Formats: sequence, C-alpha cells, structure tokens
Amino acid sequence: MVSVLVLASCSEADGTVEEFQNWKATNDSYFASKYAAVKDSIDKGDTSWKIIHTYAFAESVRNDVTDNILVKVLQEGTGSGCPMSTDSVLVDYRGYLLKSTSYTSPYDAELGYIFDQSWSGAYDKSTMRPSSFTVNGVIEGFSTALQYMHIGDRWKVYIPYNLGYGSTATDEIPAYSVLVFDITLDGYSRPGTALPIVYVKQNRLLNE
Repeated sequence: MVSVLVLASCSEADGTVEEFQNWKATNDSYFASKYAAVKDSIDKGDTSWKIIHTYAFAESVRNDVTDNILVKVLQEGTGSGCPMSTDSVLVDYRGYLLKSTSYTSPYDAELGYIFDQSWSGAYDKSTMRPSSFTVNGVIEGFSTALQYMHIGDRWKVYIPYNLGYGSTATDEIPAYSVLVFDITLDGYSRPGTALPIVYVKQNRLLNE
C-alpha cells in the first residue's frame, strides 16, 4: 500500500475537510451515470463494454441496475474457457475507490485511492506476480467478473457497493463505496488440480 487512508471529518475549528463528504450519494450518482453511459455505448455497437448481471441471483429474482457490474475490456485473452465459482485463479489486480477530496490516482484520472493491489507502479507483466484465491472466496462483484473472463483478459471492472462491501466500512474502504478494479486473469484450475504457479498473497478481497 502506497499511502495510509485517513477518514478525516469536517471541523470548523481545525479547518480540516471531510475526505469522503456525501460519499453514499456520490457513489450512487456515479454508478447510475456510468451504467447509463455504458448502456448507451453498447446500444451504439461499442463491443469494448459489457454489463454483466451478478452470478448470485437470476435476473428474474433480482434485477436492479446495481445488481450488475460494468466492464471495460482493456485486452482480450486467448483462453477458451472461464473459471467456475469453485475454481482457483491466478490474478493481477489493483483496486480503486472513486476520486475523493485528496486522492486522485496517478494511473487513472477518473479514480482515487488504491486500497489494494498485487503489483506496484506501472502495469508491467514482466515484473508482476499474480495473487491466488478461489473464485467464490472474494466479493460478489469480483467473483462475477472472474466467471466471465478468459485467460489473458484484462478488464476494468466497476462494482456497485451492494456487490462489494455494502454499508460496511473497512480500514481502507468507506461504507457505500463503488469499487473499480483493474484485473488480469493469468490462469485457473478446477478443484483438486494444481495452479500453474504457486504464489498466494493475502488480500482484502477475501470473505472471512
């Protein structure tokens, strides 16, 4: 982690500014606007965008806008299959919050604080080491994305907070946070089959 996230509160006495002012409303508005823009792009024939419904519920059961993730395809892989929910995966990832009062990402002007990552610095596959975890062991939005990815795919994934951490805050993720991930799928294996690389990084995506 490159910096420590401070959840500062607003105070007239000391002149500090709240880092995440009106955060729930900001994130609600952002995702709704992003969804509409992505849908419009898809309707106009842009194949670099995807809207993917959560794997956890059928669309007939739950089908609000925030029951979907938004995907920008940055690179298409050549793998023929996709991981299943019980599979293990090898993944390069970087997780962002939206821009806030003090934080704008040096890698993406649209985004803010990097709360977790499997690499540091610029994206360079020659120096990156993937993390390993099970598909169903991570947050719902991330797990949904993995089940549609092929080996070699690099996606930018927008996850509404109800498919992330919801109303629960963590040390570095405020409640009601849209999460944006840069994800590359490097490999996967079925239960009982070894992954091609053995390297496990503890990360904040795990559901504990």
